[in-house]
Amino acid sequence: MLQLKSPYHDGTTHIVMEPLEFMQRLAALVPRPRLHLIRFHGVLAPNAKLRAEIIPSPPVNANDKLADHGDPLPPSALARIRWAQLLKRVFDIDREHCPNCGGLLTIVAAIVDPTAIAKILAHLGLSARAPPRRPARSGDLLATA
Repeated sequence: MLQLKSPYHDGTTHIVMEPLEFMQRLAALVPRPRLHLIRFHGVLAPNAKLRAEIIPSPPVNANDKLADHGDPLPPSALARIRWAQLLKRVFDIDREHCPNCGGLLTIVAAIVDPTAIAKILAHLGLSARAPPRRPARSGDLLATA
């Protein structure tokens, strides 16, 4: 049963639907993937000739060493948030400063070889396997009581 925000002209205040019908109506409201929901016209259109003069250029990454020399930056050097800043923002984990002295930390090495990672985790007494996935929920959630 769905309660309406305001009654219809005929006085209807609730709509009664089967769970599957409700899911179909909700699914019809979801836009197709990769479909732009905002369309720009005129100068703001994607292929407008004057768009480059109106739209600001992307910010330059301040940590890039090429920016100091005035050389043009490659397209991949556009501003991105460093992984340490993302960890700090999302999980409140500070990987830029030492927890003991507060000094700046730098990356010395990154281990990407799966066998080396498994050996290190085994040496530390940790499991090298990912935790098992939980089984999918049963379809009886939509069943009416």
